[in-house]
Amino acid sequence: MNPMNGTSDRPRTRWGVFTQRDFRLLWLGETVSGLGNSITVVALPLIAVGVLGANSTVVGLISAAVWLPWLLVGLPVGAWVDRIRKRPLMIACDLVSAAALVSIPLAAWFDALTFEHMAVVALICGTAAVCFNTAYHSYIRIVLDGRDLLEGNAKLQGSEAVTQVAGPGVAGLLAQAFGAVTALVADAVTFMISAVCLKRIRAVEPDHAPDEEHASLRRQIIEGLRFVSRDRYLRPMVTWGAVINMALMGYQAVQVVFLVRTVGLNPATVGLLLASGSTGGIVGALVATRVSRRFGTARGLLLLQAATSPFALLMPMTTAGTGLLLFAMGALLVGIGISVANIVVGSFRQTYCPPHMLGRVVATSMMINHSTIPIGSLLGGVLGDAVGYRSAMWITTSIVAPCWLILAMSPMRRERDLPQVYEPEQAHAKDSSTRASP
Repeated sequence: MNPMNGTSDRPRTRWGVFTQRDFRLLWLGETVSGLGNSITVVALPLIAVGVLGANSTVVGLISAAVWLPWLLVGLPVGAWVDRIRKRPLMIACDLVSAAALVSIPLAAWFDALTFEHMAVVALICGTAAVCFNTAYHSYIRIVLDGRDLLEGNAKLQGSEAVTQVAGPGVAGLLAQAFGAVTALVADAVTFMISAVCLKRIRAVEPDHAPDEEHASLRRQIIEGLRFVSRDRYLRPMVTWGAVINMALMGYQAVQVVFLVRTVGLNPATVGLLLASGSTGGIVGALVATRVSRRFGTARGLLLLQAATSPFALLMPMTTAGTGLLLFAMGALLVGIGISVANIVVGSFRQTYCPPHMLGRVVATSMMINHSTIPIGSLLGGVLGDAVGYRSAMWITTSIVAPCWLILAMSPMRRERDLPQVYEPEQAHAKDSSTRASP
């Protein structure tokens, strides 16, 4: 059995994990919610630019506000999630996000929308996302009973990629026909659908040990930080994630303004162009399992990152007409690499980490990874106003291109597959030998 596939010896069917009712509900809720989220990613900048007349710095601030809660509350949320049941928390987060998003169209329709209002909503939705995503990564393992995690994550990543293709196009068309604020109503509805799907899941969450519930929150946070910082696999993955997220959000913060004001595109074309670029996420989800089985999870991850990341440099070359293909191609190939990395790293973390530590490890990893996103958003926005939108795209994509070297310098470069189970004594021995080598 492949070290990362997490499958049992049950006979496989044509539909794989879709034969499991609870996984179908989880997949449906997340797919619908993902469609709404991908609409909002385009709608919020369009609202800021079209309704509030914002510049790229303001757009960057709003994008940063969505991710700032990871830096502020990510670590305590991880320890907290390890103590409580995941599903009720996830449902509550869906309902809070839906209510917050609805407030923007209401304010806009009454001509009362302000930048401060949008920033507060971004903070609320960002905080809800911290709680939801931390619980969600632990909950997948409960729904799948620790089995078929690579396949399950590939299915979820694939549907997310599909919604990222459809969402920007839908957002652009809605903005063109009815105004950008209308698109946020669709996202609020998708959060409600997600909550209903979660409510119908029957998987029973295991009880938590009393010592976990009464343990010091500070001690649990430190345990999570120590686990990630000392592990020879998780440490380079988190470092790579932090750097590439900063670079990705840097160009994403300015790309809508770049395409509208520098290239001269209308909202519908912007949406369709971003949708075509997001196709890479679908391709990555389709090939992740096959690449992992063919080359190994460690080697396949490295090969795809080395082969796709440099193509980010095509996007700043975008011009009107046939030059739009440069943006689409660059985003497509970068999307393939990021999608495969999300699947492989997520599945590795779910199988590798001890179950009682998973929430803290997920939160610690995502806090570090996401802490650079506000920095990247602000960097992209400020650079766009300071040196021009095309120059800002060049600077930020130039950081994306060599990021794969961080993973190449880690111990995984010498291994075919990532390990499935954490073994403390073996891990420490290997880590010591790695440090001692020249």
